[in-house]
Amino acid sequence: MSTQATPRDILVTSALPYANGSIHLGHLVEYIQTDIWVRFQRQRENRCTWVWADDAHGTPIMLKAQELGLTPEALIAQVKEEHETDFRDFLLSFDNFYTTHSDENRHFAELIYTRLRDAGHIDKRTIKQLYDAEQNMFLPDRYVKGGCPTCEAEDQYGDNCEVCSATYDATELRNPRSVVSGSTPELRDSEQYFVKLSNFEPMLRSWMDSGKLQPEIRNKLEEWFEDGLQDWDISRNAPYWGFEIPDAPGKYFYVWLDAPIGYMASHKNLCERTGDDFDSYWREDSEAELYHFIGKDIAYFHTLFWPAILHGAGFRTPSAVFCHGFLTVDGAKMSKSRGTFIKARTYLEHMDPEYLRYYFAAKLNHKVEDIDLNLEDFVTRVNADLVGKVVNIASRCAGFITKSFDGKLSEALPDAALYQDFVDEGVAIAEAYEARKFSQAMRLIMALADRANHYIAEAEPWVLVKDPDTRPQVHGICTQGLNLFRVLVNYLKPVLPQLAEKSEAFLQCGDMRWDSTQEPLLSHDIQRFSAMLKRIETATVEKMTEASKQDLAATQTPAPTGALADDPLKPEITYADFDKIDLRIAKIVDAEHVEGADKLLRLTLDIGKQRQVFAGIKSAYSPDDLRGRLTVMVANLAPRKMRFGMSEGMVLAAGPGGKDLFVLTPDSGAEPGMRVK
Repeated sequence: MSTQATPRDILVTSALPYANGSIHLGHLVEYIQTDIWVRFQRQRENRCTWVWADDAHGTPIMLKAQELGLTPEALIAQVKEEHETDFRDFLLSFDNFYTTHSDENRHFAELIYTRLRDAGHIDKRTIKQLYDAEQNMFLPDRYVKGGCPTCEAEDQYGDNCEVCSATYDATELRNPRSVVSGSTPELRDSEQYFVKLSNFEPMLRSWMDSGKLQPEIRNKLEEWFEDGLQDWDISRNAPYWGFEIPDAPGKYFYVWLDAPIGYMASHKNLCERTGDDFDSYWREDSEAELYHFIGKDIAYFHTLFWPAILHGAGFRTPSAVFCHGFLTVDGAKMSKSRGTFIKARTYLEHMDPEYLRYYFAAKLNHKVEDIDLNLEDFVTRVNADLVGKVVNIASRCAGFITKSFDGKLSEALPDAALYQDFVDEGVAIAEAYEARKFSQAMRLIMALADRANHYIAEAEPWVLVKDPDTRPQVHGICTQGLNLFRVLVNYLKPVLPQLAEKSEAFLQCGDMRWDSTQEPLLSHDIQRFSAMLKRIETATVEKMTEASKQDLAATQTPAPTGALADDPLKPEITYADFDKIDLRIAKIVDAEHVEGADKLLRLTLDIGKQRQVFAGIKSAYSPDDLRGRLTVMVANLAPRKMRFGMSEGMVLAAGPGGKDLFVLTPDSGAEPGMRVK
């Protein structure tokens, strides 16, 4: 049954990837989510346009270009080509992928700024900012790290906390350090430009309460309102890679001002090529729909700053902002050393993009939840659902039609009611797609696939075809099966566009629109069936993760020679990595042998509170040598479950081993718990 209303005019964007690195599977969660929704809208014959761009400004790009000996322009052009190739190979159907370093983006950034300024929404004042005296530069937010002022999580960037999602000024960080030099930055006076966000509080509250946001995001906004909306610093000092502010020489637009404006710039660039009406989408009274797909980590910018500056500059605000969570792999944060930090290109070198598209679809919903790519489950689910259920229907039926019935489907279906059930289920599946409940849509589709396979298994055409009296029944059974397959592929087309294209050619049914399966194919010629998808082998996934480890190794220091060749250095770490280690003076309150252990002693250490640590130092010390003495321990090492009990830290040791192993510190007045610098 068709439920299609008047075609809608829809403009969709995705968050802009940063133009200084490769695309990885974490990025693809959002881009595949966007693509599925866009393809669904087009299949429903809505006018849906998808535009986005590379985020091409900011200090990190300037420094990366310097490191590579390139101009920033050369770097962003090189990265854009790489990104766009990866996106197309993952079957993303965007209309325009552009760059924020463009004439269009400069135009709209300056236009919005001057309109805000003229309307009294811009303030200029002198503030304290963090300055790296070693590098002679003010530090952008992302080039300062320290402890979150809200939850005290360590190693957080200078604009927002990845643990508790708090936003703050870099000057509020606990124990800040420069990511550029590792030095402690100093506070210096700096004149900057601010958007008076508090001017927009009534408008933002109304926008927030209009149903445009997910409940989780709306609740988070309520917290930000309770804390009081802070004026937003939109300027940065030279040196900075970006657009200079028109009336402020030496000051540049902060990247987070011109990045979302890149949505407008990309759309304008597309409209200039196609002749579409840009203003009809962006003017205040526009009836077109505007949707942003973003990660939860940038919700603050898209749900407060962005609608505020759009409204203040006389443009329309978004119809909705759709936030998603992060990607984990095998239940943990993506890891380069484990091979689970997988680049898009590395994946594509080993597997079909539709496997990942389907797996993400089977996990994604309309909530702000993280999703997990469990590699074992990935293999099992793709093989079971796509190969074992969906494609299996066509492979079981097509041969009989080709060999026994000259490649022509029968004149009628033996079970028209079953076919109608499949068609009617399209209403619920469409509702799930529209609401971004992709996992629900996949469950509904696979339940239909189970019904189709059950129908064929019970009918047993491979048995009936052997008897001349029952052979005519096979014609109808297999025609039924292929028509059910066609409905399933039609529903899966937003997720699996290549499978749909192959199926359209096989069935010779033309471009499948959402309602094109309302009537079955009867008395219709089909092509000979050929394999559409092959099973994933576990060994292929293992090769991919191994290749990801090699990607990491290729970026590290070349293999050592000479003395280091026999005892090579471990992978290079940064100052920031080393700074995470919390070394403390510890008093050895007690030491004892561990029954059944050849090398271990059980130590009770006092660092202001007592910790139990197992140390492999039995060859060098007896317990009596250690009691009452001082040592140094890694105090913030995660506890580790051992066969003999829980070890709650690590004692530092030096020396070649055996009896020449040293853990004691001079008794020089140090106190237990004292931090070692």
